[in-house]
Amino acid sequence: MKVILMRLSENSGEAPKHMAAHNEWIAKGFDDGVFLLIGSLQSAKGGMILAAGEDNDALQRRIAADPFVREGIVDVELHDAKPFRSDPRLSFILEEAA
Repeated sequence: MKVILMRLSENSGEAPKHMAAHNEWIAKGFDDGVFLLIGSLQSAKGGMILAAGEDNDALQRRIAADPFVREGIVDVELHDAKPFRSDPRLSFILEEAA
């Protein structure tokens, strides 16, 4: 399981120009079964993605294809995560991580 943090950079003013393409990139991540959850970082101004099912190299290539990354709108951090306990409603995450 991977946690991707995308923090807005100094070039964040360019985001509106690339929002449609960024949203298409997100939709493809869900369609491909890689993205499990996305959301906003309220305090850090940016976004986060919970991803699974791809190795690091494939995920790095996917991230590099994001228009926000290509245009320098966000700075990316990729973290490996190994969940070991969840609420029963999220048990599928533990199964995915196994």
